[in-house]
Amino acid sequence: MNSPQFNTIVIAVVVIVVLVVLALIVNAFNRRRTRRLRAQFGPEYDRTVALAGGHRSKAEARLAERSERVHKLNVRPLNLAERERFVEEWGRVQAHFVDAPAGAVAEADQLVGDVMAECGYPIGEFEERAADISVDHPVVTQNYRAAHEIALRQAGGRATTEELRRAMIHYRALFDELVALPRTTEARPVAGATVDEIDISQRRRAS
Repeated sequence: MNSPQFNTIVIAVVVIVVLVVLALIVNAFNRRRTRRLRAQFGPEYDRTVALAGGHRSKAEARLAERSERVHKLNVRPLNLAERERFVEEWGRVQAHFVDAPAGAVAEADQLVGDVMAECGYPIGEFEERAADISVDHPVVTQNYRAAHEIALRQAGGRATTEELRRAMIHYRALFDELVALPRTTEARPVAGATVDEIDISQRRRAS
């Protein structure tokens, strides 16, 4: 029964089995990569997939490249002296919001950029900065994008005071992660009042 036809059938079956096994391995690898990237990037994962037109493999390749690029950078946490200096600067910016909301938002944007640079992130175009920061701070990257959009509207004179207040809150979310401060530091005298407290203070002055 060792005919050429029988051998051909055996070879075909073996090839099919090998292909099926390889397909299963590739599929398992892709699922693991998807889970890992989803866990790492959170909402940034869905945003990247949407920007890729729903092409998941293309989006995941971009995220993997982004992660690899940032991990090659000399990104480091701030030391104690740097933290204290930046917290004091944030306190001044936040207090400035009471009398000059637009100016305070511009200062907050600059201060966040200064902290990023101190940590070792390259300071280029906004989308590059947001992409880099999303590798280690994916959730608050959404705050950063929202704050930047408001800052752009303010540059054109189209942002309301309430939007500027939200921008300060968004910048603060990223700032807190970059300087690794717990939320309880909101009450520290050096940092001044929170943006919510500033809003209340404004209302009291107006009344």
